[in-house]
Amino acid sequence: MTDTPIYAVGDIHGYLEQLDWAIDLIERDGGKEARIVFLGDLVDRGPDSRKVIDRLMAGIEAGRDWTVMRGNHDEVFKNFLESGIADHPRIRPGVDWFHERVGGRATLASYGVEDLDRPLEELWKDAQERVPQRHLDFLKSRPFSKEMGQFLFVHAGIRPGVALDRQDPQDMIWIRNEFLDFEDPHPWLVVHGHTHRPTAEHHGNRVNLDSGAGYGQPITAAVFEDGRVWTLTPLGREELQPK
Repeated sequence: MTDTPIYAVGDIHGYLEQLDWAIDLIERDGGKEARIVFLGDLVDRGPDSRKVIDRLMAGIEAGRDWTVMRGNHDEVFKNFLESGIADHPRIRPGVDWFHERVGGRATLASYGVEDLDRPLEELWKDAQERVPQRHLDFLKSRPFSKEMGQFLFVHAGIRPGVALDRQDPQDMIWIRNEFLDFEDPHPWLVVHGHTHRPTAEHHGNRVNLDSGAGYGQPITAAVFEDGRVWTLTPLGREELQPK
């Protein structure tokens, strides 16, 4: 059980309007002091990645009780800024950060990087000049998991049967089938995003809040209180029952 509600927001993917909408729903339900966990994938696809990071950083700096998780898209952006490498071993062959399905071009454009068909090294140099160091520092400091009582908040999921302190951090931001297909209880109710579905889903051992904001669908904000889960709508709470 939890005495204080915990709010969570699914993948944002560079859409500031969606983020502000989710925060507004939460503040209507729990006030400006609400404890919120943002499940990662702050960047890519949408036009406002820079503004999304600014908004979240400003909230934390203002003393809001906000936890911002690391997503796989945030990881690839961070890696590009640090090394100029645009691919990742967990991305399928032939697809890198600049591929339209991934959305890195939109992220660089949000920082004012232009002419995105230039050689990779030129884009890297331009990105290093235009992305504030504090944004890179913020991305580097994002946690891979957050344990809060009976809940575990993580971007993608966990490897079933592995202790939390032995989990591979890359699994926590990339894993899919091994986690999604597992139906037995975990030590916690795992709250995650990463795998988009038309609406939020409660599977008994996990709750998926990625409702496809990166593909033009409404973002999901949810509240966890007294062992129950609700999604938030302009008309209030709607209970999310286990399937």
